[in-house]
Formats: sequence, C-alpha cells, structure tokens
Amino acid sequence: MSGRRHEQPVPARSVARRLRLAFILLAGTAIAEGADRPAPAMDEEIDFLVAAVAGSDCTFIRNGREHDAGAASKHLQMKRERGRRHYDSTEEFIDRIASKSSWSGRDYLIRCDADEAQTAKNWFTAKLARYREDAAD
Repeated sequence: MSGRRHEQPVPARSVARRLRLAFILLAGTAIAEGADRPAPAMDEEIDFLVAAVAGSDCTFIRNGREHDAGAASKHLQMKRERGRRHYDSTEEFIDRIASKSSWSGRDYLIRCDADEAQTAKNWFTAKLARYREDAAD
C-alpha cells in the first residue's frame, strides 16, 4: 500500500447544509454585535429630541418635582444611555424611556409657557412628527 487514505467525496447536500449553517451563524453574530447600537436614523431622531428638550423654555415635571430644561435633558440623556437595550425605535424610546419614571411608573409632564402641562409622551411624539415632516421636505 502506498500510505494514502482514500477519502470519500462529500455529498453536495452536506456541503450546502454546512454552508447554510455557517451563514446563519455569521448572520446571527452580526445581528447580535449590532443589537445594542441604534440605527443611524433613530439615533439622529433621539439626538433631536434631547436637543429639543435642552433648547426649550419648558418645565419638566418628574415624580411631582419641577426641573428646568437643562436638568431634564441631562436626565433624559442618562436614561437614554442606560436604557439602550430597552428600545429598538424612536417610538419605543419615547414610550419606554422618555415618557415616564422607571422608578415610580408615573408619567412625566411638560409645561411650556402658560400652557397646561401635557404628558411627555404627547410632547415628544409631536416633536418627532414635526422633525420627520421637515426631513421629508
């Protein structure tokens, strides 16, 4: 004997199965690595919302206590960074992060000028709608 092993050819079906499995594993890894990073459009929209808070003359009411725009935007940015795994869209950010206290569950309120206080959810939703309208023009 010559010392060579005779290897059986790998059936095409087995190769295809292995390639599919490799693709699924690679795709899953890519998705998992990007899961904690927001999409660029979403990140830009949330940047806009945080800046809208900072640039407003509104009073933000959190758990019954009033805060100026600067304090509110800092708090919102902190919640944004700590809560990234809890939202996958700007709407989820508004619902889950920006609109209510994670501590008490109470809705945040926003009062601008002499207007009545409104929920932060309504305020942010209106700001987002205007931002998207302007972006579409």
